[in-house]
Amino acid sequence: MTTPRRAGRLRLRDRAADYAYVAARQVAGALRPRRPVPDGPGGRDPVVLLPGVYETWQLLASVATALVRAGHPVHAVPGLGYNRRPFADAADRTAAFLAEADLHGVVLVAHSKGGLVGKSVMLSPAGSRVVGMVAVATPFNGSTYARYLLGRTLRAFSPRDAALLALAAERRVDARITAVYPRFDPHIPETGRLEGARNVELPLAGHFLPLGDPTLVDVVVREVDRLARPTSPT
Repeated sequence: MTTPRRAGRLRLRDRAADYAYVAARQVAGALRPRRPVPDGPGGRDPVVLLPGVYETWQLLASVATALVRAGHPVHAVPGLGYNRRPFADAADRTAAFLAEADLHGVVLVAHSKGGLVGKSVMLSPAGSRVVGMVAVATPFNGSTYARYLLGRTLRAFSPRDAALLALAAERRVDARITAVYPRFDPHIPETGRLEGARNVELPLAGHFLPLGDPTLVDVVVREVDRLARPTSPT
């Protein structure tokens, strides 16, 4: 039986592992800022990566590599940078990229804030280019921790934020979203569950660490394949 004290120690350990993972990945990304997105033979529907706030696509590198191996061309949105803009602005930039690249049948693969960006894209005219989204650890209903953070960029995740509430009220694309989230997320106590979507809770801990876990990577690839259009018989 786990005592409250032991449970608290486990949570501290999970938080430390989560922060150590993302710090290492961010350093690696800074050392290779021009690292190309994985490439492969393709043949299946394209995937567009939408990272979270203060992230680049490189935090989704393990997922991207697995998707390329599964036959999906993978793209990153050049104009997102570290995704610090309001998610509506980021959605406009993503929509513009879909048009410029002339992508159709797109499956969005998002982490954290990227899921809010992706849902906004799906609700926009550019949504006709998107067949669905797999969102990992996305605060669809905000995070109560956001109210204690400094700066508009992070406080925008407050459950009381007007833009977030308006996005949550829009339900017409939720059935085309798969929400994948860990059992314990140190950033989102509400979890990444989205009512009306396909929800997959994994026995993992962390907001960032699960992105490198084979269990999560396999689930993302499986859900992308499920959402993608059937391949034409040869």
